[in-house]
Amino acid sequence: MGGQSTAFPLHGSVDTGLLRHIRRFSWIYAPSLADLGFAVRTSCAAILSLLIAMWMELDSPQWAPLTVWVVAQSSRGESLSKARWRIVGTLAGGVAAITLMAAFPQAPVMFFTCLALWIGLCCALATLLDQYRAYGLVLTGFTSAIIATGAILQPDDVFAVSVARSSYIILGVLCEAVLAVLFMPNMVERTRAQLQARLDDTFQATCAAIPQLLGMTAPVARQAATGRLLDRIMAFSGQIEFAALELGPRNRVGDHARRALAGMLVMLAHARALQILSPRPHASPLPTHEAPERALATWLRDHAPPPDPDNMAARAWQPVAMALTHEATVVHDEMLACHATRHGDRFRFSLTSRRHAREAVHNGIRSSVAIMAAAVIWEITAWHHGPAFISFVALIYGLMATRENPLVATLPFLKGGLWCTATAAVMALWVIPAITSPEMLLAALLVPMTIGGLAARRPRLAGYAFSFNMFLPVLIGPMNQGRYDEVAFLNNALAFVASIVFVLLTYRLVIPFRLDVHIRRTAAAINRRLRHLAQTRDHTNATTWLGACAASLVRILHQATAVPQPTVNACLSQQIGAMTVGLYIIRLRDMLRTGALPPRATRMIALFLARWQRGQAGPTTAYVLAWLHHEQTRPHDARDRAGLAEALACLHIIAASLHEHDPDVP
Repeated sequence: MGGQSTAFPLHGSVDTGLLRHIRRFSWIYAPSLADLGFAVRTSCAAILSLLIAMWMELDSPQWAPLTVWVVAQSSRGESLSKARWRIVGTLAGGVAAITLMAAFPQAPVMFFTCLALWIGLCCALATLLDQYRAYGLVLTGFTSAIIATGAILQPDDVFAVSVARSSYIILGVLCEAVLAVLFMPNMVERTRAQLQARLDDTFQATCAAIPQLLGMTAPVARQAATGRLLDRIMAFSGQIEFAALELGPRNRVGDHARRALAGMLVMLAHARALQILSPRPHASPLPTHEAPERALATWLRDHAPPPDPDNMAARAWQPVAMALTHEATVVHDEMLACHATRHGDRFRFSLTSRRHAREAVHNGIRSSVAIMAAAVIWEITAWHHGPAFISFVALIYGLMATRENPLVATLPFLKGGLWCTATAAVMALWVIPAITSPEMLLAALLVPMTIGGLAARRPRLAGYAFSFNMFLPVLIGPMNQGRYDEVAFLNNALAFVASIVFVLLTYRLVIPFRLDVHIRRTAAAINRRLRHLAQTRDHTNATTWLGACAASLVRILHQATAVPQPTVNACLSQQIGAMTVGLYIIRLRDMLRTGALPPRATRMIALFLARWQRGQAGPTTAYVLAWLHHEQTRPHDARDRAGLAEALACLHIIAASLHEHDPDVP
């Protein structure tokens, strides 16, 4: 009996472990219809582009399916945006390659020096841009390297190589676009419905989170909840551009949607101010039976602190709550404007995130050094596949340049490249030689490409699938008049794997990216900008300030696993506090600019803002608060009383935040 009783748990544990391992691959044998549709559609488009390129007897047909996998995205708008910038970048890169080849004939040192500087410039400028505009710029750089190195042994053919590479790009883009249109009918109606549903869901989540945030007294939990909501809002903001492309030209749906999301950021900043003024740890949650903006207004009215002339926080609650309610109404109105395209609508709004110029310079230097080092390796070794090695290095640097942390992104790229090399070895050396018809080629490539497409839809495997899908057709190298022999395949595969390892080493050795340094640099930059907000000539508005801070914070949170949790918590606290303080500094500056205060109060607020610019507002804040409180007891008309109440609320929130956060904040 004893032996049986110990055996049964053993069998159960084995079965449980086996089932756990089987379920890890459920994305292959039980994918969702959306994932399967994306994988099959993109695989068919890639194979179709390859067959057309071979039918046209182009010399390197494998570059066409690579383009398909590069531009293929989960939404049609993403694919359109990336394809558009890829074509622009390819054409610009072709012109740059021809110019470099013509400017430095028989001068390899000058040629590679200028090529390295050009690629470094493209990577540096791309660091300062968002979305696929950055991709188009880095594409200009690495396309010029691919074309130039492809023609370096025969410089007279550089124009023909440039035309051929551009032809592959356009062919791949067209094949992906045609298959996407066939697989995505009724795109406009579906996109508008999805945008509306996501806006409604995000707005409801924001309104529902405000009572919860006001009830959280633990700073770490409150900061984590705010960070998750900011991540959700900013991720949605990055996708709006693609939805606007799907809806067609001459519409302002994207602008209204971005303004609605910016309003949600303003609502969170006001909610943080209310939490500073008067926390509500035992308040009831938001009712769900009415519209979110009306439910929030009712909740704020019901949970307002009792009026108390001696309690400054209670007096400041009402102006902030009114501002929060007003912003919720604005968000609701902007969401209504997204329902249909209005004739004559010229509304424009954008959310931009500022990047650090120092990181751009580091990215450019790192890219230039890598290209020069790769050229030196080729010069020393005289390797026959040296030009391919240089082109792979330029290509991978271009792909990694716009990542938040290129070193972290390169590791899964290397693992996916190794899987790609192993699969390509089987295909190129055993499967492809036995193929005698296009139908057999399609059947042979469909399976690995579909698996790669399914992996691309899994966040955990997307980094692996990125390199696998792109470079599988390049390493297989199908041709009309022949095939890779073992030596050619091994040299090409070695150049590919060596280039990834080389890029990984340069990211570690040449000005390595450190997240803790980035966090300190971001904090210093925010403090400088926070002081600059008080200048009368500054035109930063609330939505611009909050959008830039939120985007910066979200970029840090995406890489937060690499630093200790106390450092992340301190960063969250500092940046969320700076967002709130900046909002009310902007409001004081605007009140001063528009003359919304009586003359005596105007002079005091001007004094406070002048001290704020110099980072000396700490001792002045309490004095100005006391003076304005005394000024409020003097007789004023209704307009001046409202202005004084709002100024007092702003200063009280600023003072409380200064007391709560790091004393280095101005």
